[in-house]
Amino acid sequence: MNTMLRKSVLGIAGLAFTGGVFAGPIAAHADARPIEGKPVAVAVQADKPDSSKLIPHGVQGAQSKIDLNDEQTANAKAIIAATKKAGLPERAAVISIATSLQESKLENLGHLGDKNDHDSLGLFQQRPSSGWGTPEQITDPEYSTLAFLKGLKQVDGWQDMPLTEAAQTVQVSAYPDAYAQWEQQAADIVAHNWNS
Repeated sequence: MNTMLRKSVLGIAGLAFTGGVFAGPIAAHADARPIEGKPVAVAVQADKPDSSKLIPHGVQGAQSKIDLNDEQTANAKAIIAATKKAGLPERAAVISIATSLQESKLENLGHLGDKNDHDSLGLFQQRPSSGWGTPEQITDPEYSTLAFLKGLKQVDGWQDMPLTEAAQTVQVSAYPDAYAQWEQQAADIVAHNWNS
């Protein structure tokens, strides 16, 4: 055998032997019985909130959906951030976003002239004349969301109410059932953005 071939064969044999030594003890215990013990719980952070927290009662009625532009998406994210700042759960964000979808389609409305509903402004069409704040405050997404959430927290049992009932109790709208149609889209928005 030539020298090169001989070195190769010896090298492969050496690797096989070394691998067997290191793998041997592991392989020797492969047939051993598993160690008995208690199961260990492992905490895993979910990427998305649990849907039972977002829509605990299921949606009510036919659902509407709109495509959101960058401004509307930013406003939805501002609502989520304000909800977290208020220390409230995902469900409060769903109610807030569904309310804003109904009131303004997530657009931060200024004065609309003849189309304006009295002096309603901002994401939630809140009225300065009703004590929601100044026009500048109401058109600040964080302020208007925190004002809405303050009203929501004053509603006994809001967490267990259907969305439209909780929203209507805060907003006192002429169309109390209209909020329900936005629940699925609001939940989808919260699910997508809550942990981002």
